[in-house]
Parts: sequence; C-alpha cells; structure tokens
Amino acid sequence: MITSIQGILTAATPVAAIVELNGLGYEVHVPVTTAERLPAPGNPVKLHTYVVYREDAQNLYGFATPAERDFFRLMIENVTGVGPKVAISILSRLSLPLLQGAIRAGDVGLLAKCPGIGRKTAERLVVELKSRVGGIGSEGAANAEAGPAEGSAHRDAVAALGALGYKAADADQAVRRAALALGPAASTEQLIKKALA
Repeated sequence: MITSIQGILTAATPVAAIVELNGLGYEVHVPVTTAERLPAPGNPVKLHTYVVYREDAQNLYGFATPAERDFFRLMIENVTGVGPKVAISILSRLSLPLLQGAIRAGDVGLLAKCPGIGRKTAERLVVELKSRVGGIGSEGAANAEAGPAEGSAHRDAVAALGALGYKAADADQAVRRAALALGPAASTEQLIKKALA
C-alpha cells in the first residue's frame, strides 16, 4: 500500500495534484480542503495517500494529514453508498473537525448539503460512523498532525461565525482560509477576525 508521496508539485487544480517523483508524475486526487493547502507548483509537497484499485482504474487519493486520509478510508469502507468520489466531495465541502462534529451531533441537514449526498446517505453516515468518529482522527491524532487551527480553535471559530448568521459550510471555508493565512498557532479570536475581514 502506498501511504504517502513526497516530491515536487508540478501542477494543481482544486481536485488534483501532479507530484513528480524520480522522473515520474503521479496524479493524485485531492479534496478542496487539501488543495487549499498545497504549495505553489515547483515546491516540495508531501501528501498522505490511499490507493483504490478497480477493474478499470487505479486511483491515488491524497490528503494534507493522516487523519483526513484515515477518515476518507473509514467512509468508503464502512458507509454503504459512499465511494471515493462521494467521500472526496464530502471532504471538499467540510473540514475534518466540522465533519466529525456533524456526525457526532447527528446533523443530517448539514451533511445532506454536501454535493452528491442526499438525506438517506447523510443518515447512513451518522448511523454507521457515529460510534467510530471518536477513534479515528478525533481530538488527539488530528490535532497533533494538523495543529491548533484544525482543532478546537477551528470549531469554535466556525461556531462563532454560525452564530453571526453564516451557513456552516461557508463559515468552515472562511475559517480554513483564515487558518492558512495566520498559521497553525492562530487563536479562535484571530481566526474569527481574519475570516470576517
């Protein structure tokens, strides 16, 4: 199993990255939340990967953190009707902390707003993952790898923007952008101020 790839980023779109390693260019499918964190082309990059083998294709999926990769794998292996494309779509719309929080809280409405997800699939996500969300990529592992901005400060900033009337997915995206600009040590207050700027 290929668990990571490290090389030079030669090209990137919101849904894919081309990583050159030893003269070979690997196309890696990424969620938007990972694409936002990619360096400029020509710079070194490391992605945590998961390979999906099918009869007609071999696809490499890449993520900024091992916790995101593990959650992707958890979704495609345990939720009926969620394959790699749907899982990437979910992780493109919601950051890992917001996604895990929605599953823990049983927020089917928020999950159903992800492209390609209907109410029934959102309900399956909650039912089939609620008991597992606490283990993979939750507080400890995700925060150690992703830094404070992806942990409680991130969730608190998203909640604050929600209280101001932002939709959850829009608040999450604004906080992700703020975290990229401010760095991993940003406080909740700093994230809110930057997101509102």
